[in-house]
Amino acid sequence: MTLYRGMDRAALDAAYDNANTVKESAAIMAAFRARSDAFRAAHPQSLDIRYGEAERNRIDVFPAGKERPLLVFIHGGYWQRRSKDDFSFLAAGPMANGIGVALVGYTLAPEKRLDGIVAEIFSALDFLKRNNNARLIVAGWSAGGHLTAMALSHPAVSAGLAISGIYDLEPMRLSYINDKLKLDEAEQKRNSPMLLQQASKPLIVAWGGAELPELQRQSSEYGALRAHQGLPGRAEPLAGHDHFSILETLADPRGALAGMVSELALLPK
Repeated sequence: MTLYRGMDRAALDAAYDNANTVKESAAIMAAFRARSDAFRAAHPQSLDIRYGEAERNRIDVFPAGKERPLLVFIHGGYWQRRSKDDFSFLAAGPMANGIGVALVGYTLAPEKRLDGIVAEIFSALDFLKRNNNARLIVAGWSAGGHLTAMALSHPAVSAGLAISGIYDLEPMRLSYINDKLKLDEAEQKRNSPMLLQQASKPLIVAWGGAELPELQRQSSEYGALRAHQGLPGRAEPLAGHDHFSILETLADPRGALAGMVSELALLPK
């Protein structure tokens, strides 16, 4: 039975299955975690700072200097996997360019509904704004790209970088991802950036040119929507990168994503 854009359930599941598409993804994630463990061991001063009562309501902060801009990074994993601790190594790129990084943890599905996950991200931003004077730029990858788009409206956020994100949640509701996410139609619509009023702040929508076609379509269409509305920012595919390799361009101070973060940090307030 056709469920979405001519796809049945099996085809739709495959269309959003990043792990099976990048066959070495498990080894890549294990390497990310090892690099992140080493990075945190070298920068242990401000880890697991609580911003809320839930177990995963913790933030790691890697400052780059007093009142320097702060990149708030939100991890991916289809809202039901991964941890901030898997991605600490990404802070190396922005920090080398004079930008601090805060990695935000949040409660995963099915323990928390998506409405609640979005609320936790807003609480983390409230906490960061209360406790420092830094300019906040929000960024995220995969599910974190979706949460970045949602968080752009937070008053403390000045700009955003959404990486390989999901901006229309209807295929999430109809695919295997909903086995744990438990979206109903109303919650899906409340949390689909494509359907919401857009924040008039700069947002760069980036994705890999070697990603799954559905991931590329989501980013391209969201970037086009914002461009049609005359909003600041742009859509930018990174040729040759898959869903995982794209993150290396954030960890590398000279990489494309690290350059985008620096660009956003230099924009006038």
